[in-house]
Amino acid sequence: MTKILAVVNQKGGVGKTTTTMNLAAALADLGKFVLIVDMDPQGNATSGLGFAREDVAYHGLYEALARQKKINDVIKQTEHEGLRIVPGTQNLAGANVELVDMERREHQLSDLLEEIKYAYDYILIDCPPSLGLLTVNSLVAADQILIPVQAEYYALEGLSQLLETVRLVQEHVKPELEIFGAVITMFDKRTKLSGDVMQELYKYFPDNIFRSIIPRTVRLAEAPSYGQSILLYDPKGKGAKAYMRLATEFIDRQEKIY
Repeated sequence: MTKILAVVNQKGGVGKTTTTMNLAAALADLGKFVLIVDMDPQGNATSGLGFAREDVAYHGLYEALARQKKINDVIKQTEHEGLRIVPGTQNLAGANVELVDMERREHQLSDLLEEIKYAYDYILIDCPPSLGLLTVNSLVAADQILIPVQAEYYALEGLSQLLETVRLVQEHVKPELEIFGAVITMFDKRTKLSGDVMQELYKYFPDNIFRSIIPRTVRLAEAPSYGQSILLYDPKGKGAKAYMRLATEFIDRQEKIY
């Protein structure tokens, strides 16, 4: 049964796109069929997996949402067997405004994914760093939420706002939406601060913190500029190993739930 997850945190720079890309790549390398939906107008997951902006300018998620193209016609195969992506482009910024007047405006992405979801084990939606209509569409389309949280001082700032948005979606649109877990990113074991943030996070998510922690590494930051996941760019490095551990834990947790 397909599981759709929104990877979400409205605070920018927390490793959200890095986690979407590399977790998806690791899941694919473990034999799962995975689709990334790049809902962010910045399109960083798209460029980070090797797709030039000009090549997907009019062949992405926006065109599918606007019903100019079928979603199947804009899906791209990545370098990882078993991993595909619906590209995100700058056009999505306009969708935030255009969706306002649509009927079932919160359900537009959900309706699109209904057509194709059965072809995949997992669909990961890379949400924009905001709580606008694109993110609400992502939450309504999702079964579960994955929250990357940076191990730094202001990490928990805004988390209560995100959880309130999730609660409102649960209350008014999708009661079955659940928080699957939080992933600690950019962890530096040399600093006391990282440990303090982890302790605070356990108060927010006592049963939902992944044990697999993503370290801060230069290689993880470099990989997207080469259009590759960390598994292709530095397969033996600690970043790649961390995401493979996360993917294994992710699958184990999914199989225990279902």
